[in-house]
Amino acid sequence: MLLCGPSGSGKSLLAARSGLPVLRLDDFYKEGDDPTLPVVAGSSDIDWDHPHSWDADTAVAAITRLCRTGRTDVPVYDLALSARTGEETVDIGRTPLFIAEGIFAAEIITRCQELGVLADALCLSRGPVKTFRRRFLRDLREGRKSVPFLLRRGWRLMRQERSIVAHQTAMGAYACDRDEAMGRLAAAAAGRCASLRTAA
Repeated sequence: MLLCGPSGSGKSLLAARSGLPVLRLDDFYKEGDDPTLPVVAGSSDIDWDHPHSWDADTAVAAITRLCRTGRTDVPVYDLALSARTGEETVDIGRTPLFIAEGIFAAEIITRCQELGVLADALCLSRGPVKTFRRRFLRDLREGRKSVPFLLRRGWRLMRQERSIVAHQTAMGAYACDRDEAMGRLAAAAAGRCASLRTAA
């Protein structure tokens, strides 16, 4: 289950509340000294909201291994340092469904479909103002970046939110609010469990 949406839309909280295993796609960001990182037009700021700031190939490989084997090693990424600080093992055992959540999840919908590992793809949307407030308070609390950077990024993303949602839905994600997303997650989990019981 891929879960995307603008930064600050509540993806991580929804995934945690679902009760399903979670793969954090933010852990697949490139490191801050990577020369291929994109920058915001007219600025020296790294554009962490551009898909090229993220390692899609490694993320897809991890998703595929989880689906095939139930476990995979993934990087541990520190957003404040813009660096990978270690590695950990994600083990979902025999759980028939897990959530891979992050702002770039929509970018890999087609690849996951082609690999036969996609159950559903959801785009969580709360509205630009709510998302701005939640994102800024979260990033400030977690010390992700400097306050000026967070304000510049937050203002830019608030203006772009509707186009971000439109882009992600055009790539195949279903736009919904938190309650509808929880319902679709529950239905997908129930369907997977029923399929396993039938196969057994």
